[in-house]
Amino acid sequence: MDEIPLGGLYASLFILIILSGFFSSSETGLMSLNRYRLRHLANKGQSGARRAQKLLRKPDRLIGLILLGNNLVNILAASIATVIAIRLYGDNGIWIATLVMTVLVLIFAELAPKTVAALHPEKIAFPASYVLAILLKLFYPVVWLINGIVNLLLKPFGIRTDVVMLERLNREELRTLVQEGGQISRDHQRMLINILDLEQAEIDDVMVPRGEIVGLDLDDSWDEILQQLTQTIFTRLPVYRGSIDHVEGFLHIRTIISKLSHRSLEYDDLVKSVRKPYFIPEGTSLTRQLLEFQQKERRLGLVVDEYGDIQGLVTLDDILEEIVGEYTTEGRDRSRMVRKLADGNFLVDGTAGIRVLNRRMGWDLPYEEAHTLSGLLIEKLELIPEGKTSIRIGNKIMTIVDIRDNMIHKVMVKPYPAET
Repeated sequence: MDEIPLGGLYASLFILIILSGFFSSSETGLMSLNRYRLRHLANKGQSGARRAQKLLRKPDRLIGLILLGNNLVNILAASIATVIAIRLYGDNGIWIATLVMTVLVLIFAELAPKTVAALHPEKIAFPASYVLAILLKLFYPVVWLINGIVNLLLKPFGIRTDVVMLERLNREELRTLVQEGGQISRDHQRMLINILDLEQAEIDDVMVPRGEIVGLDLDDSWDEILQQLTQTIFTRLPVYRGSIDHVEGFLHIRTIISKLSHRSLEYDDLVKSVRKPYFIPEGTSLTRQLLEFQQKERRLGLVVDEYGDIQGLVTLDDILEEIVGEYTTEGRDRSRMVRKLADGNFLVDGTAGIRVLNRRMGWDLPYEEAHTLSGLLIEKLELIPEGKTSIRIGNKIMTIVDIRDNMIHKVMVKPYPAET
């Protein structure tokens, strides 16, 4: 190098520092890419995304190539800097070159390139992937040899580098990803999060309790049956004889609406239109039941316990309202279970579902054991109250104001005064 002029050495050093910055920024840019956005862009045919995706399928080869290039140019740059410093300062040039190169490499070949790449990974990684793909083909034998040596060193520790890395998100991670999706509207975020929460909820949380089921009793007089059919707000009704325990099936009003409107409906026509009942075991998750409704082409079913006793009724609309909110006539009717009083407190039906209250009112009542407000109060009190009773649950004070037939019918809910 003694024969090379200083101008040539300076130019070589400048180029090597730029190359070092290229390798540093390429590594940070490629590793900072959002894998899901990368897959999306690759599927849309973006060439840079496809090249980057192909390189990232074998991260050991990619890292090996980048480190090989980075170390090669850094060592060569340090050598050239030492030659320049010795020419200028003699023996003192060694430590001067070390100090100067440390600052130059740290700032211009590491910190600045990596910062830019971390902030704009796609702008750095996609163009760089084209150069790296060519270099990988040129230096593949060297990279393969280095990776082979590394694999031999890691093998005794049970570490494998030939495993394809697949990113999988669990439910909580996906929930966080949705919540932080700044380009997703708040309504869409809420619906997506509700979909993720379906797996944790059971049909017991959203079903209409047994005592609230509205059905058609075939043992009633024909005039009473016709009156109920013409006045009902429901499109589907459970049909039974005497009580819901003797259920015959379900009736879709659409199947009889023509004859009903022409006043030509007969009792036998009604019975023939009843579809066989569909039963659902209690404890079934909402996600599972949503798929069951789809596969069996059903829209409602009766919830039964382990003994086959009917506990309630659940509809497809009940599950969908867990995702999109109340939108049906039945849902709006059930939302009237909560009435705001003039003093700011709320009068709530004891049969109101806890999940419905939490969703509609923004409360945070526990629902791990009980599914209705009445069940929650009985669980906390550990008895059936005989009169007006108050209890604090979380940040709410609940006062039982109406009890009939050992059931809590009305509860007044007011916020607990915040501590100062």
